Formats: sequence, C-alpha cells, structure tokens
Amino acid sequence: MVKRALVGGSAALLLSGLMFGRDAVSYVSTSAGWVKSSVRENVPVEFEIERAKKMINNLEPEVRRNKQLVVREEVALEQLQDQIERLAAKQKSEKDNLLTLKTGLQSSDVEILLAGNTYTRDQVTRDLTSRFERFKTNDETLFNLRRVLNARQTSLSAARAELEQMLSKRNQLVAEVAKLEARQTMVTVAQTSSEFNLDDSALARVTQLVRDVETRLDVTERMLAADIQFAEEIPLSQPESANIAEEVAAYFNGPDKSIATSVAAEVTVDPQF
Repeated sequence: MVKRALVGGSAALLLSGLMFGRDAVSYVSTSAGWVKSSVRENVPVEFEIERAKKMINNLEPEVRRNKQLVVREEVALEQLQDQIERLAAKQKSEKDNLLTLKTGLQSSDVEILLAGNTYTRDQVTRDLTSRFERFKTNDETLFNLRRVLNARQTSLSAARAELEQMLSKRNQLVAEVAKLEARQTMVTVAQTSSEFNLDDSALARVTQLVRDVETRLDVTERMLAADIQFAEEIPLSQPESANIAEEVAAYFNGPDKSIATSVAAEVTVDPQF
C-alpha cells in the first residue's frame, strides 16, 4: 500500500509538472490553502467556540507555572534582602572596630589597651590587617549582592507585568468567547424560530369559507324577513271607482278656473273634427 501511494503521488506530481510546468508548485500550494480554507469554513461555529474555550483552559497550567516562578522569585529576593541587611549591619560594626584599632595604633604607646585588655602594637597591627582585608572582601560582596538584588528586582517587575498582561488577555479572551457564545445562541434561536414559519394558506381558505357561509346566511335571513314584511294582507275597504269625467270637470271648475280656461283657449281644434 505504501508503495502504491508513493507511485501514485509521484505520478500526480509528474502529471501536474507536465500540465502546469514551473507553476505546478504554486498551483499545488494554492489548492492546498483553498481546501484548508474551505474545510475551516464548513466547521460548525459551536465547535470552534468550544475549541476556543478549551484552548483558554489549556493556558491555565502555563499561568500557574508563571505565578509560581514569580512567587518563588519574590521569596528569594526577600531572603536576599535580609542577607544584604545583615551584612550591611555587620560591615557597619566592623568599620567601627577598624577605626578603634587604627586609633590605638596611631598613639605612641608601646602597649595598647583595648576593651580592658593590653595588646602589643604588633598584635594590634596583625589584627587590624586581617580585619581590614575581610572588611574589604565583605564590602565588595555587599556591593555585588546589591547589584544582583537590583537586577533581579527589575526582572521580577518585568515578569509581574508580563504575567498581569497574560492574565488580562486571558480574561479578555474569556469575555470575548462568552460574547461569541451568546451571539451564537441568539443566531440559533433565530434559526429555530424561522423554521416554525407555518403555511397558513389552508387556514386562510377555511377563514374565507366561514365568511362566505356567514354571508349566505345573512342574505337568506334578510330575504326571509323581507318576504314576511311584504306578504299580501286581506283588503278591508272597497276600492274607489275611477270617474274620469268628474275628474276633468273638477279640474276645470275648481279654484284655478281662470288658469284652466286660458290653457283651453290656447288649444286649437282641427276643422276636420
């Protein structure tokens, strides 16, 4: 299988070289990047959010390790500070002793009285020489320790700042991921609500049918009411007989006789009649 894969890969490379020539490498790298981008876009957002949360959680061991380094350095610097303070106090006391011995040697006495005891000048000289050499060594040590303390304090301050920046960025990432998670929840809710768009066409048809039935019933009820209202009634009085001659006589002999006469005068009778 490995041999076949190697042969197939070699054939593919050879074919791409024949097709694209010198640009084969560019085509292959571009296609690989395109495939990677396409695959990444198809990854669900929920999965990417969970992956981001897991990556943030994976930062915790590194954060704890840096915290331990900072705390250990703080303890070490406190111990170094105590050492420097003790050595500085010792040097101060030793300086006073050196000055006392020096003062004794500067006198013209053959024997020197120190703390109730008498010493020869040679004894005092040897003791002063030994103390002075030790003082100079301790003084140089104190100087170097203070330089080390200053350098380590500077490094500790930088480490603290870096740790605080790391914690701040981590907290910011936690907040941003929580915000993304909330937005994704809203998107999911919106997508879910859009899936519940019911087809109300059937409901509209039923509603229209009900209205049509109501209209028909209204029309039928009104027709029935009209039939009842306009039903024929039994006549209780005799109809008056019409007498056209009397009506004409009454018209011309009435109160407006002059108007009727004037109208009649204007009427011309055809001689043929």
